[in-house]
Amino acid sequence: MSIVRYDDGLSELLAEGEWKTVAEGFGFTEGPVWHPGGCLLFSDIPKSRIYKLANGEVSVYREPSGQSNGLTLDRKMRLLACEHENRRVSRELADGTVEAVATHYEGKRLNSPNDICVRSDGRIFFTDPPYGIADEQRELPFNGVFTIAADGAVALLATDFDRPNGIVLSPNEHTLYVADTERRHVRAFDVAADGALSHGVVFAEMREDGRPDGMRVDRDGRLYVAARGIQVFAPDGRLLGVLDCPQRPANCAWGDDDGSTLYVMARTAVIRLKFSIQGVAPHLL
Repeated sequence: MSIVRYDDGLSELLAEGEWKTVAEGFGFTEGPVWHPGGCLLFSDIPKSRIYKLANGEVSVYREPSGQSNGLTLDRKMRLLACEHENRRVSRELADGTVEAVATHYEGKRLNSPNDICVRSDGRIFFTDPPYGIADEQRELPFNGVFTIAADGAVALLATDFDRPNGIVLSPNEHTLYVADTERRHVRAFDVAADGALSHGVVFAEMREDGRPDGMRVDRDGRLYVAARGIQVFAPDGRLLGVLDCPQRPANCAWGDDDGSTLYVMARTAVIRLKFSIQGVAPHLL
């Protein structure tokens, strides 16, 4: 039985026809990123841990993690984390020290940074919905999309989202995709050198009332959205198909040395699927 639905070219990209479960028994998996050391790092939000998956073995990489969600690597291969509990974006230094990168905007605490990506010049982009806090804890009256410059300056890019969530750049870095979970669509923006966004459009509507979460792109510019299944869109926004998953996915990342394996955070498990194409990932840049 095919794992691809609404197939309009998606099955042609697959090198395998079934998901493989590589780890399970977690609280809620999120934020995967492949490390050049040959391992997958990912978050377990309720357990406040970052796990390391290497050679089929799982170990705790960091505990507590501040209820980390989205993870990525900067251009020096340092781990960046969006921490719900600490309401910050953090960075791990070479000696293991974890420092704050962003905690406030105009003197007010961030909501609960959710997902993150980094441009080749080092500029960081992240989303800040309120999923990790109670209403009475809010200091910002909006759910924003932010950027962090090389000097650490935090700038607000957009406030007209309901729940901004997954965020990823196109392969040429000219377009920023941002998921708006409650509106069930992904928006696309032109990105300026200073990170400013313009010409925002709805790029993709989710099938089956899917609520878009984490996202990735491949080398050819296709967008992979964790929603109800993994929904895959061509660079022009056309739906190529939906990958059925054993559990509803929350996020995904390209991994293995060649970047051809899609690792998916499927609630309590980590699953993977081999493709015949290559994804975009920090360790490949």
